[in-house]
Amino acid sequence: MGQVVEASDSNFQTVVSESEWVLVDFWAPWCGPCKMISPVLSSIAEEREITIAKVNTDVNPVTPGKYGVRGIPYLVLFHNGEPVDQHTGAAPKPFFDNWLNRHME
Repeated sequence: MGQVVEASDSNFQTVVSESEWVLVDFWAPWCGPCKMISPVLSSIAEEREITIAKVNTDVNPVTPGKYGVRGIPYLVLFHNGEPVDQHTGAAPKPFFDNWLNRHME
């Protein structure tokens, strides 16, 4: 259904504009909680019409700065290219399902 893609400073606007729903995951390789939620986000992409866009904050510093990322994982939900909500920190899959249901249904 959905997909998981890598996004960067150079293609960020294109990625968030190409799908109706995009969940951006600002993460870094050294971040334990980021690693914990990665399989959860992959599962969400398999179950929903949503693009999960992963932005590695270590190599893409511009975009996180634009969105005020102060801690990771930091997730921003976009609808038709516009941010509609954000969440900081790891959480179990039911939390993310409920969070997305509030916006997508």
